[in-house]
Amino acid sequence: MLSKSLGSTWLSDRLMTLHRSNMGAAIMYKHLIPLLSAVVAASIALPAQAEDAAIARGAYLVSVAGCGDCHTPGHFLGKPDLERALAGSEVGFEIPGLGTFYGPNLTPDMETGLGKWSEAEIVAAITTGVRPDGRVLAPAMPWMGFANFTPEDATAIAAFLKSRPPISNKVPGPFGPGEQPTAFVMRIVPPGT
Repeated sequence: MLSKSLGSTWLSDRLMTLHRSNMGAAIMYKHLIPLLSAVVAASIALPAQAEDAAIARGAYLVSVAGCGDCHTPGHFLGKPDLERALAGSEVGFEIPGLGTFYGPNLTPDMETGLGKWSEAEIVAAITTGVRPDGRVLAPAMPWMGFANFTPEDATAIAAFLKSRPPISNKVPGPFGPGEQPTAFVMRIVPPGT
């Protein structure tokens, strides 16, 4: 067996010999160059295919987890605006003692969405209920269940959210206890109150 350096020197010498002869050049351009081009193209395409697969998995998980229910305009009014899917809701949840919370914009819009969040920060919010600024998400966000996502699934969701077109949509709130919400509200009323 040839050593790596001796083998690469041998291959380099053979390629130069082939290149110098007319017949060698024809063989090289007909067979070797397309083969090397295919190897380079495949090495570039594999990461892109893996990324596409993760984004597709994230889209599936966002769909089955029902993220669009709380984060799509019009959903709670019976007319979801699918052109602005995941751009935030105009209907909030009023939770006694905590305030009123609206499903935020999950598109990568820099001002009103997740555009300034990294994928790792999105994963942390999904699985721990803590935003990058340290604020804990409202209990309406089922992060305790989402904590069971595998790291690969949570990362796929983040990749999907970052891949969406940014949509500028500032949602109302949040409003603290006793503050008057400025948009529709669903009240969560504990039994006996």
